Formats: sequence, C-alpha cells, structure tokens
Amino acid sequence: MRRLISLCLTSLLIHSSQSLFADDPIMTEAEIDRLWEDISNWGRWGADDQLGTLNLITAETRKAAANLVEEGVSVSLAQDLLVDAAVDNGNPFEHDMPTRPSSSNPWAVDKIGVRFHGLVHSHIDALCHYHYKGKYYNDRSISMVTDEGCSANSVMTMVDGIFARGVLMDIPRLKGLDWLEPGYAVTPEDLEAWEEKTGITVGSGDAVLLRTGRWARREALGPWAREGFAGWHVSTVEWLKKRDVAIIGSDAALDVSPSGVEGVGSPVHMLVLVALGMPILDAMNLESVSEKAMEFEKYEFLLTASPLRVPQGTGSPLNAIATF
Repeated sequence: MRRLISLCLTSLLIHSSQSLFADDPIMTEAEIDRLWEDISNWGRWGADDQLGTLNLITAETRKAAANLVEEGVSVSLAQDLLVDAAVDNGNPFEHDMPTRPSSSNPWAVDKIGVRFHGLVHSHIDALCHYHYKGKYYNDRSISMVTDEGCSANSVMTMVDGIFARGVLMDIPRLKGLDWLEPGYAVTPEDLEAWEEKTGITVGSGDAVLLRTGRWARREALGPWAREGFAGWHVSTVEWLKKRDVAIIGSDAALDVSPSGVEGVGSPVHMLVLVALGMPILDAMNLESVSEKAMEFEKYEFLLTASPLRVPQGTGSPLNAIATF
C-alpha cells in the first residue's frame, strides 16, 4: 500500500496555488485491484449485509447530527430538474400536463418521468448501480440484476431515509475561486487543507459532499461535457475508508474526468459502490448551501434525504436537505 500511495503522490503536481489535473494515467488496473483489496468492506457487517457504509449511521450519530441544528434554516441540495436537452443532459426530465383546468374541470394534473442517472438530475446511487468484474458489493453476482431490477443492494435498503452529519468540502472557496476547472482532481491534501481551514474533522457516519462549483460555471459559461469535470481523485477513496465515511457526494458525477486511471472508467464510483458499499449522491447543487455555510461560518449541518420507494431500483431522484 505504501508503494501504491507513493506511486500516486509522486506522479502528482501539488502546490497550494496550483491546480491538479488528471491528464495522464497515473494508476493501472492492477494497482486499482490492489487498492480494492486493501479497502474492501465485504463481510465487515456480515455476509448478508446490503447496507454497506450506512451501517456507520447509528442512533448516536443521528442524535449528534440533530444537535447541529442551531439556526433552524434549511436549504435544498438538489438541482431543478432540467427539461431541455444539452451536451451534459442526454436524458431531459419529462414533464407534461395531460389534464388542465377549465370551466368544467377543477383539476390540474401533470405527468413526470426521468432517466435520472447521469450528470444533471440530482439522485442517489444504490449499491446495485455499478459492478466490477461481475461482482456487486458484498460478493453478489451480476446475475442478481434482471429485467425486473436488482434483487439485492437496491435503493429499497435506504427508504427509511438518511439522517446524518453533512460536511461540505468547498474546494473552490479554499482556493479563492468561483469554481474548479474541468479535470481538476481533488486529493486528500485538498480535503485536509479544508479541514484545517474550517476546524472540522470528518469522522464515522458522516456524509461528505464535494462542491466543485460546477453549477456556477454552467450558469456563467453554459453546459459542457467533453472537457470533463472536476471531482474526486481515486487517491481519496482510501482516505474515505480510514475516516469511516458513510456517504459521498458531489455536484457533478463524483469522479474527476478524465480519471487518470487505465482500464476503469469511473474508478471512484466503482471503489465506493463495490468495495466500500457506500451510496453516492450525484449531481447535487451545492451553490445555495455553500452561500449559507459561508453566511453562518459553519460547514457542517444536519443532512436529511429520502429516496423514492422503487422496488429493485438502482437509485432514485433525490431532494436532499441541509439544515443549519
């Protein structure tokens, strides 16, 4: 493991005033496999476990999270569902009005539909969303996913809701920027610099949310996709394991893109879902919570969220709430 970490870190150009971009592969598939073996949570909570790192959210962590509420102010962490196709939105949200009111009809009825996985619709990934080499979290076979959906590791494991301490990692604000440019790879050094700045230490049962400023950049410059996205670098996954984080999230698609890894398209997605058993909050909009956190000078809050009850579902659209 020391050799792996050394290989990663010596390949990175890290300075406090510079950006880190994942331009060239710095890890091979074989090195990813070794990292996977080192951090795996398979069997940690028993052979039948389907909760994964949600086991780390306990009665004690929920009570502690509730005690964070001081201002009584809540902020949505979700992006408005986007109905227009764009380079980052190949599956626009579907919304129409099959029933409209009239002089003889008092009712207004709408119809909605969405293929929510992707870059723009705020959602949660269940543990059956991604397999690696034919296996899902806790040694479940790819054969468990059929036309009916996921027979295990589905979003139904989360329908009692998420109630946890949320920690905002606002790396653009750390660097005095409005946003991180596409390709910026957030590393453990960034995370620990933010901890030092805010006085917050990430711990067991936390939900850690990375703001890259993606939505601020999109509003200013328009949608993009080919340039890639800022996001979590694969070297952060071992850090998440050591801290016993329960949930990970970001305002884009989690992984830095390009990932800088050979042979694995979304290595952070893979490692947290399959090896750690950690749900993902994807495509959150963290602009409002960032502003409110700056106002209160407080980057921790009560995070609440409840996915839809989709039997055998791979995830769910989500409106997560931060309460200060």
